[in-house]
Amino acid sequence: MDVWNRMIEAQGGDPRAKLPVARESEVIYAPADGVLVELDAMAVGVAAWRLGAGRARKEDQVQAGAGVRMHAKPGATVKAGEPLMTLLTDTPEKFERARDALEHAVVVAPEGSRPAQQLIIDRIS
Repeated sequence: MDVWNRMIEAQGGDPRAKLPVARESEVIYAPADGVLVELDAMAVGVAAWRLGAGRARKEDQVQAGAGVRMHAKPGATVKAGEPLMTLLTDTPEKFERARDALEHAVVVAPEGSRPAQQLIIDRIS
């Protein structure tokens, strides 16, 4: 957080200022027990955009508190019903389109499965 605070100060901001918080939230749960082997980052980005974190046209308003909070990453062991991510927005009617974007974004495989792509490919020493 020290680097973050210095970046904010360098741009004339106050690093102690409260960050915006979305008024509404909805949790997306793990569909089954197992290992989170795939998480489509593009689908998560589209969901965040649909929640109001981005704009389609320059005239569109951006909600500073909108987005997706992740609770698990690929390789994590999850239990059915456990939170995977939380959708955040000020306009709850946007949840449906965000959920649509996430429909095939998550793959949970039986325990012992490996992520489709390794998180660490190699180490350089």
